[in-house]
This record gives sequence, C-alpha cells and structure tokens, in this order.
Amino acid sequence: MVRRKSTDRLLDVNRHGRPKGLIPAIAAPLPDDVEVSFEFFPPATPQAQAQFRETLARLEPLRPEFVSVTYGAGGTTQDRTLETVTEIRRTTSLQAAAHLTCVGKSKAEVDAVAERIWDAGVRRIVALRGDAPKGASRYQPHPDGYAYAADLVAGLKRLHDFKIAVAAYPEVHPEALSADADLDNLKRKVDAGAELAISQYFFDTEVFLRYLERVRAAGIAIPVIPGILPVSNFTQVARFSKMCGTHVPDWMAELFDGLDDDPETRRLVAASIAAEQCRLLHAGGVGRFHLYTLNHSSLGIAICRMLGVRPQTVAKAA
Repeated sequence: MVRRKSTDRLLDVNRHGRPKGLIPAIAAPLPDDVEVSFEFFPPATPQAQAQFRETLARLEPLRPEFVSVTYGAGGTTQDRTLETVTEIRRTTSLQAAAHLTCVGKSKAEVDAVAERIWDAGVRRIVALRGDAPKGASRYQPHPDGYAYAADLVAGLKRLHDFKIAVAAYPEVHPEALSADADLDNLKRKVDAGAELAISQYFFDTEVFLRYLERVRAAGIAIPVIPGILPVSNFTQVARFSKMCGTHVPDWMAELFDGLDDDPETRRLVAASIAAEQCRLLHAGGVGRFHLYTLNHSSLGIAICRMLGVRPQTVAKAA
C-alpha cells in the first residue's frame, strides 16, 4: 500500500538521519488507513502459553490483517508452530500464517508439513529459506530438499493455493553477493508465486523507502510490508543486528544508554521510537506494518494507538 506523491520523493536526509520533506508526524492527526499484522513465536512452557493466550486476546480486537507464527531453525518448533496456528484458527477470528523453512528436510518432509498446515485449515504460509542449523557455519541445502525460498514457494504452490509471504531485506541479506543479486532473489520468489513480502526489521526509515523505490524499479509489484521491531532490550537487539546486517543508529544507542536496569522506561522509549518510525513511513506512503511482538501485547497496542488503529468488536470463534 504505497501512496507516495511526486512531491514526496525521497531525495536526501537531514543531519538527524531523517528523510527531508517527510514531517515527523507523531503530533499530526491520526491516520485512518493503516493495516497491521503481528508476529509471534510458539510458546514453549505452560507459563509462556498462558502469556501468549493473554497477548492474543488483547491484540485480537485490533483486527490485524493476519498474524504469523515462527518456525525454529531446522524446523525445531515444527509441531509447536502447527499447534499454535491451529489454536489461533480454532479459538479466534484471526487469520494465521505458519512460517515454513527449507532447512534440514527433504522435499517430501517439507511437503508433509505443508499438508498438515492445509488440513488444519490454515491457508497462509511465510516461506523462508531459513538459517543454518545450530553448530553449522553456513547454510547448506538438503540434498533432496528445496534449495532456496523460491524453490519452496514453487513447491507449495504445486501442492495447494496457499497465500504465500516471503522475506525482503532493505539492508541486503548478509549472504547476498550484492544488493542487485538480493533483489533478483526477491523477484524469483515473486515469479514462483509469492504474493506478499515482509521485510527484515530496520531502524533507518529512509533505508526502507529507498529500498521500496528500488523494488518497484525492478518491476516487483507485490506489497512489501515493513517489519517493525520495538526494542525492549537494546543490548540483545544490537548483538543480533550485527549478525543479520541491520544497522543500529547511534541515536538509538544514546536513547537507551543507562536504562539497562529500568525496564519500564525502556518500554516507553521503545514504543516512542517504533511509533515515530511508523508515522514517518506512513508520511512516505506506507500503510501496512508487521509488528514483531515477542509474544507481548503492550508495545503493539501502544504503537497501534499512535497509528490510529483502535480495538473493534470481535466475533466469537465457532
């Protein structure tokens, strides 16, 4: 969903790293055209399960476009992922999407998981290559498996008419040979049948807007939804960002400096940063956002409120 006018073209950034011509719009009237989606991971303990259900109950009234459930490296959460999306479908009005990867399984094994997803009534899949298994230095395709995400997308489409989302990388996948090669890979996934892309999280707003311009210039027309990560633990996110190639701006480090033992203030800062990021993106023509919840609801609710997304009456699941 992009509504950028010619006068909104991103030409430069100011000294704070914000796009020139795009007004930081937190204090402006709220948007009325924003759609959100949420990402969860499968809870592993009874306590985590209880928290997850509470999170789901609080976020459901926001009527997200869909919610997705992650799939552990090498399929380590395969059963719990399926159980989680099945529970979401059975007990809520939400559209659930199951993550599925290529790692460590033959085509037959992956197809069997996809069939279980379809039989559970789940029609959405986030198709990913997946990361190298724990202990492996680099990704190696299974000799009888789907080598890459584009192959997985094509295989899934041969099985059923899944609505498939794939990953996009505004700051280039760490293993890509170049930015152009990364875009070519996204195009292969689209040509194979992907209908939607969800971006890796990022913190420089202009990076995503420039990436979106390059995506469109490459002839890729599917929606590309920015992945938004509210940072509740800056040290942890900074460490992970080095591995996945996401740039962490100096101003963010300054905002979280000295807050290691102050989780309440960290949450307030996290909500403020993510909301400003989304409002800037909205000013640049972006109307859909995918929020990485980490199975907590408070930050997502706060961000949605600042995007004009309000709770609605929820129909009871049958």
